[in-house]
Amino acid sequence: MLQHSLDNITVVDFTQIGAGPTCTMYLGDLGARIIKVEPPNGDIGRELGPPWVGEDSAIYVAFNRNKESICLDMGHEEGRKIAWRLIQQADVVVESFRPGVMERFGLDYQKVRQEKPDIVYCSVSAYGQDGPYSRHAGVDGIVQAASGLMSLIGEAGGEPCKVQTPIVDIATGYLAAIAVLAALYRRSRTGKGIYLDANLFSSAIALQQSSLTGYLADSRLPCKLGSAAPYSAPNEAFPTRNGWIMVAAYSPGRWEALCMALGAAHLQHAAEFASSSQRVINRKAMRKALIPFFIQRTTEEWVTILDGVDILCSPVHDYDSLIEHPQLQSLDLIAKIQDQDTDSPELHMPGFPVRASEMSHRYTYPPAISQHADAILAWAGYSAEQISGFQASGVVRAPGERSPPFQEPQ
Repeated sequence: MLQHSLDNITVVDFTQIGAGPTCTMYLGDLGARIIKVEPPNGDIGRELGPPWVGEDSAIYVAFNRNKESICLDMGHEEGRKIAWRLIQQADVVVESFRPGVMERFGLDYQKVRQEKPDIVYCSVSAYGQDGPYSRHAGVDGIVQAASGLMSLIGEAGGEPCKVQTPIVDIATGYLAAIAVLAALYRRSRTGKGIYLDANLFSSAIALQQSSLTGYLADSRLPCKLGSAAPYSAPNEAFPTRNGWIMVAAYSPGRWEALCMALGAAHLQHAAEFASSSQRVINRKAMRKALIPFFIQRTTEEWVTILDGVDILCSPVHDYDSLIEHPQLQSLDLIAKIQDQDTDSPELHMPGFPVRASEMSHRYTYPPAISQHADAILAWAGYSAEQISGFQASGVVRAPGERSPPFQEPQ
């Protein structure tokens, strides 16, 4: 089964919040053992709410299924030694500290590869490991702004907008996971490890593949177009009697079919709408001509009519209607995860999005802070006496220990 593809792979995960945890979550979905090394207060993402799921934030829960947790004080020499021992027994390291931090800990790639030349080591950062911005901190929204992505979002003349889901974090996690999988395949052929530099800025640039390519071709700044595609028309949302419908009818046949379905046959061959390019140029006039027809019927009526003549369309769903979508239910896209050992609430979240002919996913609950510390340390070869000593000294946080007050990182 695809779920067991990485059963023999151990990943030591020094990441927090979104991008790095997305990468390791998907590696865990594919069967890798993910040892999540958290700071003494836990992953910062645990505190980013509301909304909350039990005692943790939805942000933490969303990106941390299928993992084990241990809290280490990496500022303590003994904590760094424990981290080093975990790395020695791992196949993959994923870290999301600012560039230079792992080097100060003595756990950077150059140090690790001397003892483990087959290690796959992935660093996840805001701007990359070198260059003038490499030491700058950044999160999803900051990089949406810095990368130009925010300049594309919203309505013309409106205030800056961001994609509300942390799209750059998630894309970076996807790309990092792909790179790790490719590196593991390369290692299986050559026996050699590799260093991977994944960063939010590069991922945000990649998300703009078409729009940035267009700008590089003609040096014209793209305009904010709301729901519209800048390269074709109509390919945008229209108001209906009771909501909105997204319509893509830019090919010649579909444009003609749309005009007929709307009862606007006179628009088919109007000179200003004769091609998709002309409709892009004259988008305001096109919308002014089409909207009076769309508002005569409900969204549901238009979906039935337009589907019937093979015009691409969809209601603009909010989450209330999305969770009732028959295709979402058919594809079983919402995972339901129950922690059998506690009375924690059943979690509902998007599951692994790719289906395979042999696949049956089992998800484990996102771990409590340092929940697996004893088991991880025992796996690393420490005795029960040593484990007790680490916990007594504060180097390792004991499972179930109450959290100190959260403080914003400096």
